[in-house]
Amino acid sequence: MLKIRVFRAVDDLESCKRFAEGHANVLRDYGITKVTSSKNDWFYNPGAYVVLVETEDTGEVVGGERIHLVTSEFPLPIEEAVSIVEKRIYDLVAGYADNKLTGELCGLWNAKAIAGKGVSILLTKLGVALANRLQMDSLFVLCAPYTVAMCQAAGFEIETTIGNNGTFIYPKLDLVATALVVKDLTGLSTADDRFRKEIFSYIENPVSKTIVLGEKGETEVAYNLLLPDREKL
Repeated sequence: MLKIRVFRAVDDLESCKRFAEGHANVLRDYGITKVTSSKNDWFYNPGAYVVLVETEDTGEVVGGERIHLVTSEFPLPIEEAVSIVEKRIYDLVAGYADNKLTGELCGLWNAKAIAGKGVSILLTKLGVALANRLQMDSLFVLCAPYTVAMCQAAGFEIETTIGNNGTFIYPKLDLVATALVVKDLTGLSTADDRFRKEIFSYIENPVSKTIVLGEKGETEVAYNLLLPDREKL
């Protein structure tokens, strides 16, 4: 069984380091060394929240993701990444942050040990659920072509006002990234019906177990979306 827990980055530096090491190893396997979401200054960002996937038996970190809230001190990873080729990203994020709470789902990864088990899809849904529980108004994501459809099913829409209809060459010259955003985290009106129901089940039941189905069969996952010492059932 896998266990998923959530914490604020500044509250658990050791777990941040374990997350970063696992993420870096996966990126290296794909020949990627320069990704803004893999920089480690987020360890000290009070607006960064971490979703960590661990094995129940050994406690090994095998996946995760983060949500970064907009703050004055820490630009969102998507701002740092896209601004290299598209300066309008700053005004775009500022517009979403105008008297509202926005941020980014980033750094999603899973180890080869759990590849094909459907964990990435679950993390995407849990990320949207966490954003809702954090009372965010909108949520950005920058993703690879093969994850665009998955993100759209979770309520993300391609942000066509920047780049080439929302796409950019990043993080390597032979790779394309797409910028998307959820504009309605309260009702998830743009999400696929099945995804919407599942996401709301995670919102309403923040501590529970679920079964995920992937190419390699079923996996039981115990998840806890409550922030330690900050939320109670």
